Amino acid sequence: IAGLDAPTAGSIAFGEQPRAQDVRVMFQEPRLLPWARVLSNVEVGLGRERSSADAQARAERALVEVGLGDKRGQWPAVLSGGQKQRVALARALVSQPRVLAFDEPLGALDALTRISMQQLLERVWRDQDFTAILVTHDVAEAVALADRVLVIEDGRIAEDVTIDLRRPRRRGSAELAALEGEILKHLLEGSEDTSGL
Repeated sequence: IAGLDAPTAGSIAFGEQPRAQDVRVMFQEPRLLPWARVLSNVEVGLGRERSSADAQARAERALVEVGLGDKRGQWPAVLSGGQKQRVALARALVSQPRVLAFDEPLGALDALTRISMQQLLERVWRDQDFTAILVTHDVAEAVALADRVLVIEDGRIAEDVTIDLRRPRRRGSAELAALEGEILKHLLEGSEDTSGL
């Protein structure tokens, strides 16, 4: 989807083909430049626009959006894991992408930080109105954040579940638990089928 690899089959289509700068990826690790302060790390997300007159102001706005405006002059080494991921999110958001692909960006965070980051991701998605594609192995996270959950097995879509619940979603609700149970049942039944081989 982000153009980092060529599809082996099928096709990927958007309403209107986005330009390369319209698609951003947020990875599992923050991938911050250790020799650059937080603000400079966010400016990297502007690509060629980094030399524009408003680059610094845009990077500062992105940091404020993720709650780190006061960390602009810090070095990455002094930040917590959650703060580093928020800098990575600001770097992805600073160019105002139309499509943002998340590659398990919260996998290494502790439980409370992870929930806080999920809420932040949902808030910026609603504020900025981009298409978000989240890859995760956490079914609860998928159900809490997504409008649609695709379970992929052996390179194919094995299950397609529409999450038609109002936002904000309340963790622990019966509706979320039922959807999570439906997806987990499919996953667990699939793993039981192959365990005897």
